[in-house]
Amino acid sequence: MSTPQRNTRDYAMFEADLSGAVLNMHLLGRLLHWLKPYRWSLVLSSILVLLASTLQILLPIIISLVAIDHIIQGEADADTPDFGLIELNTWLAASTELPPLLIACLMYGVIQIVWAVTGHAHRMTLISAVLNGLRDLRRDLFAHLETRPSSFYDRVAVGRVMTRVTNDIEALFELLRGLGSLVGEFVPFFVALTVMLAIDAQLTLILLMALPVLALATFYFRRMTRHLFRQVRQTLSLLNQNMQENLAGLQVVQLSDRQAFNLARYTRINEENRGYELRSARVETLYGAFNDSLAHTAIGVIIWYGASQVSTLSMTLGEVVLFTQFISMLFHPVVVLGEQTNILFRAMASGERIFQAIDWDEKIHEPESPVELPPRLRGEVRFNQVNFAYDENMQVLHDVSFTIQPGEKLAIVGPTGSGKSTLIRLLGRFYDFADGQIFLDGIDLNHIHSHDLRRRVGVVLQDFHIFSGSIFDNIALGNPAITRDVAENAARTVNAHNFIANLPQGYDTPLTERGQNLSQGQRQLLAFARVLAADPEILVLDEATANIDTETELLIQDALRRLTMGRTSILIAHRLQTIQEADRVLVLDHGRVEELGTHAELLEAGGLYATLHSLQFQD
Repeated sequence: MSTPQRNTRDYAMFEADLSGAVLNMHLLGRLLHWLKPYRWSLVLSSILVLLASTLQILLPIIISLVAIDHIIQGEADADTPDFGLIELNTWLAASTELPPLLIACLMYGVIQIVWAVTGHAHRMTLISAVLNGLRDLRRDLFAHLETRPSSFYDRVAVGRVMTRVTNDIEALFELLRGLGSLVGEFVPFFVALTVMLAIDAQLTLILLMALPVLALATFYFRRMTRHLFRQVRQTLSLLNQNMQENLAGLQVVQLSDRQAFNLARYTRINEENRGYELRSARVETLYGAFNDSLAHTAIGVIIWYGASQVSTLSMTLGEVVLFTQFISMLFHPVVVLGEQTNILFRAMASGERIFQAIDWDEKIHEPESPVELPPRLRGEVRFNQVNFAYDENMQVLHDVSFTIQPGEKLAIVGPTGSGKSTLIRLLGRFYDFADGQIFLDGIDLNHIHSHDLRRRVGVVLQDFHIFSGSIFDNIALGNPAITRDVAENAARTVNAHNFIANLPQGYDTPLTERGQNLSQGQRQLLAFARVLAADPEILVLDEATANIDTETELLIQDALRRLTMGRTSILIAHRLQTIQEADRVLVLDHGRVEELGTHAELLEAGGLYATLHSLQFQD
C-alpha cells in the first residue's frame, strides 16, 4: 500500500464562485454520459417536436390560404406553398359532400388537437429523459460526496456542497429542457421564412431588418438582467441564512431580547432584496413592452404594405393574414434564444461546480490487499509514535505511544485542544496519517479497509445524530443484521427500553428534527443502544456522558457499565465517576502523553492530572 501523502489541495478553488463559459462543449459532452441510457427517449422527443412544429405551421395556412383565399375569396395563388392542404380540402369536401368551409374547420380542429398532443408528448418525453439523467447524476454526486473524508468537510462549507446537489442540478435541468424545446422554436422559424419569401421576398426582407434590432435589444436586456438576477439570488440567500440562524437560535434570541435588533437586520436585507427584485421587474417589463411594440410595428408594416399589394393583385388577402400570423414565429425564437443564453450562463457555472465536486478525488487511502480480520477481535489497541497535523502549521499529536489491553477501560483526559478527539478520529481511520503506526490486535490500521475497521470500532459521540425515521431505524441504521429483537435486546441492556416502550408508538415512534422530542438523556441511551446493537469489539465514548440531566445520571452510568463489559473501551469524559471506574487514565497535554496510570496513582503523583482533578472534580 502506498504511504498517505500530506494534503496540499487547493480548497479555495472548490469554494470559489465560478462564472461559467457561455458554452462549454466538454462539459456538455460529460453530461451526455448520464443522458445516454435515455437516448431513445430523447430521439423520440426530437421526432415529436419536429412533428409538432410542422403542424404549428399548418394551422395559420388553413386559416389564410385554405379558408380565406381558396374558399371565401376563390383566388388562391398557385405559387404559394400550401403543403397540399387546398387539394386535401377539395378532395374531402367532394368525398363527404360537406361544405368546404366546414371541412376546413374540421381540418383545423384535428390538426390543433394532434399538435397539442404531440407537443405535450414531446415535452413529457423530454422532461422524463432529462429528469432520469439528472436523477442518476444527483445520485452519483451524493454517493461521491458521502465517501469524501472528514478532512474535506473540515475545509469545505456544507452549504456549498448542498448547493451542488440541489440548486446546481436544477440549473442543469432548466438548461437541458430549454435546449430540447429550442428545436421546436426554430423549425417553424425556417419554414415560415421559406413560405414568406415565396409569397413576397421584398416584404420579408423588410421584416427581417427588425431581427437585428430585436437581437441587440435581447442581448442588452439579458445582460442587465443577468447582473440583477445574480444580486437577487445573493440577497435571497442572505435572507434565508439570516432566517435560519435566527430560528435555529430562537431561545438565545428571546433570552437576550434581540428580537428588535434581528428584525432590523432582517428588514435591511429584505429591503435590499426588494430593490433588486423591483429593478429586475422593471427591466423585464420594459423588455416585454419593447418586444410587443416591435411585433405590432411589424404587423402595421405588413398591413400597410399588404394593402397596396392586394389592391394591385400582387398579394392575396389570405397571404397578408398569413404574414401577420407568421410574425410571432419569426420573432419568438430570438426572444427564447436570449432567455436560453441567460440560463446557459447559469447552467455552465453550475455544471463546472458539479463536475468539480465529482472530480474531487480526495479520499482515505485504502490498502490494495486489505488484511482479513478474524470473526472476533481480542481488542488490543496500540499507538506507536504517532504524529499528526490537520494542516502544515498545526501539529496536533506529538510522538503519542500507549497500549490498551484487551477488555481494558482507558479514560483519556486533558485540557481542551490537547488532542483527545483526534486520537479517536485516527483510530476510526477518518484521517490518513503517515508518521507513526496504530495497531489493532497487532495489525497495522493502514492494512485494514476502513469499512472492516469501523464495524469493529463503535463510537458514541456527545452530539448524537438523529436521522429521520423511527426509533428502530435510528438503532439499526439500515443494517439488515440488526432485527427488531436485536434492537430491543440492546435497548433493554442499556436501560433505554422503558422510555421507548412508553412512547406513543414504541420503537416505531417517528423522531423529530435532531430528536427534539427526546430528552438529552434519552438520546444518549438511544446512542448506547445503537452501538450495542452493532456489537463492536472496541468501544469509544467521546464526551458521551457530558451534559446529562441529574435524574438520568444513574441510569446512564449503569448503562455504561453494561455497555463496556467485556469490551476494550476508550472513555473521553469529564465526569469523575466515569474516570474512576476506568482501569487506567491517559493524560494528554498539547498533543503529548503527559501521564498514564490509575486514578489513584496519578493523584498521588501530583502532576497535571492532579491539577485537572482539583479544578474540575472538587465535588
